[in-house]
Amino acid sequence: MDTSIFDPSRQNEDLSGKVVAGLERISEAFKVLLWDKAKQLGLSPIQIQLLLFIAYHKPEICNVSHLAKEFNVTKPTISDAVRVLLKKGLVLKDFSGTDSRSYTVFLSDAGKEMVKRTENFADPMRAQFQIDAQELQNLFGTLSRFIYQLHKTGILSVQRTCYGCKFYDKKNKSDYCSLLQTVLRPTDIRIDCPEYIEKP
Repeated sequence: MDTSIFDPSRQNEDLSGKVVAGLERISEAFKVLLWDKAKQLGLSPIQIQLLLFIAYHKPEICNVSHLAKEFNVTKPTISDAVRVLLKKGLVLKDFSGTDSRSYTVFLSDAGKEMVKRTENFADPMRAQFQIDAQELQNLFGTLSRFIYQLHKTGILSVQRTCYGCKFYDKKNKSDYCSLLQTVLRPTDIRIDCPEYIEKP
């Protein structure tokens, strides 16, 4: 109890605690923006997140099982959200896979229009990064490694950063992608890579 990062007196003695508390506040800001957009459009936050994910990811990972892992919720929660999105005409199901019980979710034309209305909800956060390019690069480097560490320890069930990919390597102390056959600059590291394949 006496080492809680939520105790301000303890935070003042622990820089990593301050950082975690800061990330919690940023997470809160993200939720506020998402909820505001959801209320405007008569959707729930998870419904907006599903629409955005489906819009920008490969069909093979737009199924209930993967979406549940992606958003760290239960399959019934995802199924309920998909059911509402179907009812609103924003998504469609594709049963063309080998398993007749599972399906892929894809956007309808109305869903694509809704994505255009929702995808800017986090722009106010991006607008606050009024720091120089080197600071921004350092911040990104720290965050991308932190996301990978959270995945390695099991806190995040899904991640698609370069560090966890089978194509990632180190060459002469530099980050290297064997798929692209190129050295990766710090700004080339991806948080969500479409070609990501998890290391065995």
